Amino acid sequence: MITVTRTTSDNQDFEKLVIALDAYLAILDGEDHAFYAQFNKTNLLKNAVIAYENQIAVGIGAYKEYDSETVEMKRMYTLPEFRGKGIASKILTELELWAKEENYKIAVLETGFLQTDAISLYKKLGYVSTENYGQYIGVENSVCMKKSL
Repeated sequence: MITVTRTTSDNQDFEKLVIALDAYLAILDGEDHAFYAQFNKTNLLKNAVIAYENQIAVGIGAYKEYDSETVEMKRMYTLPEFRGKGIASKILTELELWAKEENYKIAVLETGFLQTDAISLYKKLGYVSTENYGQYIGVENSVCMKKSL
């Protein structure tokens, strides 16, 4: 059974999975990893969730305020051996619910064009491609998406 718990980025289970995520992205992003890593610091994320299967932390996600109406989804990750079970969908759905509770209207996110599974997930959950925003303007490897909450 999968449970999703709200927490902050200083939760030890969250921090452990961030290390796994960063290792995964370092391989996927290659030489571009340092550029993206500067935008993915997790200190002080007050809206983070962890998915557990049988008390084992298997997935994470978080959001931070982008502007007064918009949140940016960050740090979405599921351990490879637990993928295909709907965990990422549960994480993102919980993050969207939490953002709505805090009166945000829009969610944005950035992912890499090589992350085809992530892009498929976001499209399945109603995200649409949008112009690259903020620090991702002009970055060819970035795919930016948004959704009305």
